[in-house]
Amino acid sequence: RRELGEIGIQGGLITAESVTRSNIKATKVSVRKSSKPKKQYTIEDFISIIDDSNYSSRVKRKSCEILTNIEIAERNVHGKGHQLHELGDIDTLIDVVGVVLGFEFLGLEKIYSSPLPTGSGFVMTEEGMLPVPVPAVLALISMKNAPVVTPSGPYIGIGELVTPTGAALVTTLASFKPTNFAIQQVSYGAGSKDFESVPNVVGLWMGNEENQEVISQVVLIETNLDDMTPEMLGYLQETLLTAGALDVWFTPIQMKKNRPAVALSVICKSDISDFMAKLVLKNSSTLGVRFQLLNRYEAKREIIGVDTFIGEARVKLKYVDGQISGVSPEFEDCRVIAENNDVPLHEVYRIIEAEARKKLGMD
Repeated sequence: RRELGEIGIQGGLITAESVTRSNIKATKVSVRKSSKPKKQYTIEDFISIIDDSNYSSRVKRKSCEILTNIEIAERNVHGKGHQLHELGDIDTLIDVVGVVLGFEFLGLEKIYSSPLPTGSGFVMTEEGMLPVPVPAVLALISMKNAPVVTPSGPYIGIGELVTPTGAALVTTLASFKPTNFAIQQVSYGAGSKDFESVPNVVGLWMGNEENQEVISQVVLIETNLDDMTPEMLGYLQETLLTAGALDVWFTPIQMKKNRPAVALSVICKSDISDFMAKLVLKNSSTLGVRFQLLNRYEAKREIIGVDTFIGEARVKLKYVDGQISGVSPEFEDCRVIAENNDVPLHEVYRIIEAEARKKLGMD
């Protein structure tokens, strides 16, 4: 209430109460309507109010980014000059700034979200009857390539589950990639509706990414090849690595009629998997590829510079459980040092690693 007073929101308009949704205790925050005549705001009005405030640069930036995304989505759906209708109410400003302020107050550095539920059916708005999810929600989801889950079981026919403001908040503030962290506290916020079949709540899980390792998704592309020369295979590998593959390798196999062959395996990020698959089809004799989505557990890594009496080299550090567990000099830097100083490469590696460990206090 105190912080929202910075933008002229009266604290008495906001109330919080404990409610139950499908036997889950949650906090319901409500915005009481002002006695003043309702004013129709624009996104520009909201951004101007925020810019004139004394909020931190982070709160201003994030709040304005959310509001700008709402405006872009509305324009994409309805065209330029379209009125915001429900979104032009002061509630929108309170929702956006209140959430951003809340996350800053809690000290949350990273925010992750599960896929957004699409809901189903139709909803009555000031613009008339609209399908669920409403077009503005779909526009916001597509702008950020956010994943969704379609209704099933008790969710079928339940109606709207994500509003435009909610979609703008989540798609702007949160990442949808898998994460690994130690949960320390769980809280629930309640929506206004009380469904019979499912709890209308949103859960906030708070904790620490103590280990610094992350889980990312990659795609494994595979195919079998029995009619390509070694030169062609080498060229194929170089082409795939240059195009962005994380790893490419060949495995000897036996195909039908006991023909010696190789299995091609390519690891790449999911957002370029289609491009990589077409690259394999274009540059090999195969007629098709197999692919599967994999979760990859990644250690945190850091590159530092180490200056030694034989030259300067980059060193890659690997962290596990927050501690350095690997010190690896970069090959290309060590190769240049070895050639310039006429020193065996393995000796350069030993010197660079020893100096790096000394610099890091690992002796």
